[in-house]
Amino acid sequence: MSELILTKDNFETEVLNSELPVIVDFWADWCGPCKKLSPIISQIAAENKGKLKVGKVNVDEQMALASKYKIMTIPTVILFQNGRADKTAVGFKSKTDLLRFFEI
Repeated sequence: MSELILTKDNFETEVLNSELPVIVDFWADWCGPCKKLSPIISQIAAENKGKLKVGKVNVDEQMALASKYKIMTIPTVILFQNGRADKTAVGFKSKTDLLRFFEI
C-alpha cells in the first residue's frame, strides 16, 4: 500500500507541512462507494510517487479531522497544496475524473 494512514498525530507533518501536493481520501469501512474508490486511490498513489503524496483518513477513527475539514459525505477526496485544502471532490469518481479534476 502506497497510501499514508493519516491521523490527528501525523496530519500536520504529512499533509500540512508537505512540500509535495497531498491527496487525502476521507473514508469509512462501512461505505460501499469508499470501497469502490480505494483501488483507484491506490493506483494514483503508486503511479505518482515522488510527484505527490496520497493519504487516507478513516472518518470513524479520526472524527476530529473529519469535523475540521467539514466532511459531511464520504468518500470525500481533498487536494492539499502549500498547507491548505485546495480542491474537494465529493462522492465516487472514476480515476480519469479524479485526475482531471485535480489536474494531475
